[in-house]
Amino acid sequence: MPLLIVRENITKMRVDAIVNTTNEDMIGYSGVDFAVHTAAGEELDAECRHLAPLGVGMAVMTKGYRLPAKYIIHTSGPVYVDGLQGESVLLRSCYIECLKLASENGIRSIAFPLISSGAYGYPKDQVLHFAVKTIGEYLEGHDLTVYLCVFDRASYAFSKALFDDICAFLEDDFVQEAETMRERKFLRYDMIDADADMCLESRGMFCEEEELPHATPISTAGKTLEEYLRLSDRSFSETLLSLIDERGMSDVECYKRANVDKRVFSKIRSNKNYRPSKATAIAFAIALRLDMDGAQRLLATAGYTLSRAFVSDNIIRYFIQNGNYNIFEINEALFEFDQTPLGAL
Repeated sequence: MPLLIVRENITKMRVDAIVNTTNEDMIGYSGVDFAVHTAAGEELDAECRHLAPLGVGMAVMTKGYRLPAKYIIHTSGPVYVDGLQGESVLLRSCYIECLKLASENGIRSIAFPLISSGAYGYPKDQVLHFAVKTIGEYLEGHDLTVYLCVFDRASYAFSKALFDDICAFLEDDFVQEAETMRERKFLRYDMIDADADMCLESRGMFCEEEELPHATPISTAGKTLEEYLRLSDRSFSETLLSLIDERGMSDVECYKRANVDKRVFSKIRSNKNYRPSKATAIAFAIALRLDMDGAQRLLATAGYTLSRAFVSDNIIRYFIQNGNYNIFEINEALFEFDQTPLGAL
């Protein structure tokens, strides 16, 4: 099941359970805790009084009361001191205990805030990546749909080094392709503000994403006409399943690496003419660790291409060219640049 990073108020999430980051007394005094208690109502206050105290790194579950979610899983996050007091161990325990509690109670979808990211002071340049890494590792062996709710940019900081490197990559690509893109009317030419916080986001440099009318052709190099016609006639499903077999992967390993719901994979496997979304098709290219040529060939079978005209496609190209196929790290970057994440439902 997938992990999705979303900009949303956690009290509005329509999931089986939300996670409330609280203190040992479970009194709903500030931040997410206050918002959850306010939205859920006085019945939650009464139940929490019976459950307190809650040890740091532990988790307990209550009813959701007036929330859209049926349940609330409460966890007490660590206060960050200097990183040498076991803060990362306790923070990891918060996420794992919540996930285990969800799995044990048949919960299929759960939404997390960024635990300890506010008044508890966990470093903003670590908190998002820590959550994504910890949840991602748990999902390798469990079936859950997990939403990570990031309410605003004040709660986290994306890696500045990675952000600057991606910006430089996009800028180089922009300069190289500007004239061609202008002629094809894919580009709105705006000057780059080198001092801007979001130096190359989609708003300002590129137009909204749209599907290209023609797929990138499969290379005919070294192939007979008969081989070319056979390859070009294969569907996305046939090509994907063949690649999975070639790499000795299991179906489960593949769709989990792609951050794709198993129900979507089942549709692909059972219907050779199934056409996935572009984000899903790219996710499988990442899961299979395809190089640029291989990724373009796979996408072509679904009628897509990685175009230099779109910020999201260029971010994907950046990660492929740098040999980084971690779907969750790629989605962190896409989230930072306000782009659609890969995989998901």
